[in-house]
Amino acid sequence: MKLMYFAWLRERVGMAQETVEPPPQVRTVGQLIDWLRQRSPGHAEALADLHAVRCAVNQDYAELDAPVAADDEVAFFPPVTGGRRR
Repeated sequence: MKLMYFAWLRERVGMAQETVEPPPQVRTVGQLIDWLRQRSPGHAEALADLHAVRCAVNQDYAELDAPVAADDEVAFFPPVTGGRRR
């Protein structure tokens, strides 16, 4: 599974991307986050407040109950706000 981290999440985790092999019981975004929090203090800090983190699986926005699989690309990023109105 390819993981990508953007903005301040990248800074806290200490890398822009990584490839991981979560255990078989990790089947959803929420379970993936729980597993990642235990990988390092940086992961734990970056993923501590889920109100400040959004996720995409294979470039589609995903909720915590969204399924994940070994060949997925999962991105973590802060909430995105719109640009200026014209």
